Amino acid sequence: MTERQPPVFVQRSTYRRRRLADGARLLPVLGTVMILIPLLWRQEGDTETLRDGARTAWVMTYLFLVWLALAVISGIMSRFLGGDPDDETRTDGDGAR
Repeated sequence: MTERQPPVFVQRSTYRRRRLADGARLLPVLGTVMILIPLLWRQEGDTETLRDGARTAWVMTYLFLVWLALAVISGIMSRFLGGDPDDETRTDGDGAR
């Protein structure tokens, strides 16, 4: 008889955790792009950006909402990436296993 080959795919929970970690790594890039978007906004006939006071208020509101969304998303991701209490290889705060 031939030996049984190990499975090709990883467990579903491991796969999801890795993809979530990938998403957490891309979150700063997404945040940078979202924060830079107001630089592209122009009004008709406006040669300088962010000149109007009301326009500045809209941009500041947008930036606050982007910041809030990034904070909430990163908080949710950190909950799921926190650590598995059943993981035996995890170390305590003093370095003991």
